[in-house]
Amino acid sequence: MTNEGGTNMKNGENNTQKVVSDATRIRLAEQTAKKAGLTKGVWTTAIISFLILVVVGIIGISKYNTEQKNQLAIIESQKKSFTETITERDSLINESMQTFAEIEKNLSAIKEKENIITMQASKGEVSKDRKQRILQDIEYINTLLDQNKKKIASLTAQLNKSGGTIKGLQLKIAELEESIKVQETEISDLKTALVEKDFEIGQLNTRMNEQQIAIAQKDEKITIQTSEINKAYFACGTYKELKAKGLLNKDGGFLGLGKKEILLSDFADSSFTQVNITELKTIPVNSKSAKFITEHPSSSYKMIRENKDKISGIEITDPVEFWKISKYAVVETKN
Repeated sequence: MTNEGGTNMKNGENNTQKVVSDATRIRLAEQTAKKAGLTKGVWTTAIISFLILVVVGIIGISKYNTEQKNQLAIIESQKKSFTETITERDSLINESMQTFAEIEKNLSAIKEKENIITMQASKGEVSKDRKQRILQDIEYINTLLDQNKKKIASLTAQLNKSGGTIKGLQLKIAELEESIKVQETEISDLKTALVEKDFEIGQLNTRMNEQQIAIAQKDEKITIQTSEINKAYFACGTYKELKAKGLLNKDGGFLGLGKKEILLSDFADSSFTQVNITELKTIPVNSKSAKFITEHPSSSYKMIRENKDKISGIEITDPVEFWKISKYAVVETKN
């Protein structure tokens, strides 16, 4: 009996310990599981946060790159627009300069024709041939005036269309417009004077066609070339006067004696009188004596004496020979 009670008692303790041990294990397992769950949650949260940061970073970089591309596109567009504006501006300036040159050339041609007409019309009665030439010159002038006005109008329209204000071009256009107005007034006065010489106003208001213009310009070119070919210069005066013009100096000799006049090489054409060799027949002298400093064949000229003490001039008897060596003639005189 006693043994059975002790045995039961022992078994009860063993069962109690077993229950306690099982509970502890269960609690430890729960704690371990809980700890593992917490760790897993932390890692999961960290991974998710990292992934969110990565996604946000990618989105941010993508947005930044897109903005950069947009900015670069805007800059490139502005650069292209600016380049086109500069190109258009340069093109307008270059075209304007060319047109200005053409207008100024026309203005010069008109003035030259105006002077020629005035000179021809002033020579008493106007012959039929001279009248025809004057009418042709007037036609040419009318055409050039029209061309100038059209060129100015075209330039003004281009400048307005460009939307810019190029002050230099505007000033030049205004200057040319004023020159054209002045010439129109002068030509109008010239026509009035010609009408008084029996020219018909209808004839004076005609214009040339393109073919006539081309022929007139060709004739004008030939006239200019011929004028250049026939251009020559002469100067006449005492040694003192010629030296003052920068034409003569004295060189050589001994102790101031026997010095010879020499023609300086760096003279200016403005120191001479310009002439046409086909028109100049006599060089006026009106002096006691005269001699050439420049070289001319003696057979090509002769001294014309007013009396034994005065030479009135030097007659050029052979213009071709006279001007063959030089287109400059310098005559030293003594009073």
